[in-house]
Amino acid sequence: MDGIADLGGTPGWGPVHPPARDEPVFAEAWQRRAFALAILSGRVASGGVNVDAFRHALERLDRAAYFDDGYYGRWLNAGELMLHDSAVLAPGAIDARARNLRGEHVTEPPSPEPHRPDYAPTAEGSLRTVDTAPAFTVGERVRARAASVPGHTRLPRYARGRTGTVQAVQPASVLPDTNAHFQGENPQYVYSVRFDSRELWGVDAEPFALTVEMYESYLEAAA
Repeated sequence: MDGIADLGGTPGWGPVHPPARDEPVFAEAWQRRAFALAILSGRVASGGVNVDAFRHALERLDRAAYFDDGYYGRWLNAGELMLHDSAVLAPGAIDARARNLRGEHVTEPPSPEPHRPDYAPTAEGSLRTVDTAPAFTVGERVRARAASVPGHTRLPRYARGRTGTVQAVQPASVLPDTNAHFQGENPQYVYSVRFDSRELWGVDAEPFALTVEMYESYLEAAA
């Protein structure tokens, strides 16, 4: 979906600053707790590890929940959203509990009846085996499909409708577009596609090449 997380190629964010060599993994103690809680929440809500469902929760956050609480804050917000989706937590339950811990006296919503998805991955990790041959070959010109996807996708907006060249054919992998919605793994080959920067952002772009990993269903043969 065209959510807030799809920032690639959008202007107005300033230069990218690489992290310092001695940068800690967690700058503050609460961040490591938020990290652990987000992972636990995703597993409880999904009935297993589903990274794509977690990413879909991230991209559904509003602007404040995505930006204002920082990187690990947004992870925690996404975990909470997944718990709401599966009715493990009632909406407003965390806010009410926090207020009570501060000494306020508010009524906490009753615990709902959970409705977790019937989900179980077919194997560990995301790599899978498919019986068909790859649809595209190294050196072939391909175009990323231009359609806007209402649900989750890993096809970035800046690449849609743009033409590039297949540089490598990668093993088949679980398709995030369906897996995020618990609609099946639908494994597909993944292609490393090389794009010219001016194809992506116009003739005034700084000249360089960008390689994007794309699932087979994201691509079509270029005319």
